[in-house]
Formats: sequence, structure tokens, C-alpha cells
Amino acid sequence: MLDPAECPDMPTLRDQIDVLDRDLINLLKKRAGYIDRAVEIKSAVGLPANIPARVEDVVAKVKAAAQEQQLDSDLVETLWRKLIEWSIAREAQTIKRD
Repeated sequence: MLDPAECPDMPTLRDQIDVLDRDLINLLKKRAGYIDRAVEIKSAVGLPANIPARVEDVVAKVKAAAQEQQLDSDLVETLWRKLIEWSIAREAQTIKRD
């Protein structure tokens, strides 16, 4: 990966963004695997898909991480809330208690 300042032109810059996008997709796929494992564990111990305190804990952590990286924490919150919403829906498909 090149540093953004090292990209000499738009095609190179776009190629680097494409690489990052693939990396992000791979990370999201890995995260989905953890969500699937959460379904197994939650089902075994009788936990619901949606645990509001955990949602807020995750959001607080990613917002803090965004601020540390000087990234827009409102954007990160919006993205993560959507990701969490999707994760809960994925879990709820299997977990009948919610």
C-alpha cells in the first residue's frame, strides 16, 4: 500500500482505494463470522439478539477510536449503527427470543 501522498496520479490513487475497499470487505466478512458465533453462544445461554447496552458500548468505543484517529465520529457512529442493525437482524433470524 502506498501512502496517499505517494500516489502520483488518479489511477494509482483509485487502485489504492480499491485495495482498501477489498480489505474492508474482508474485515466485514470476518466480523460476520463473529456475529454467527454470537448466535450460537446467545442461543445456548438464552440471550436475545438485541442487547441495547452492548450496542451503546460498541458505538462509544468506535466513536472514541474515530476521535483518536481524527476521523469524523458522527460518520463512524452512523456507519456502525447501520452495521449493528444488520448484525442484530442477522442474529434475530436464528435467535427466536428478542
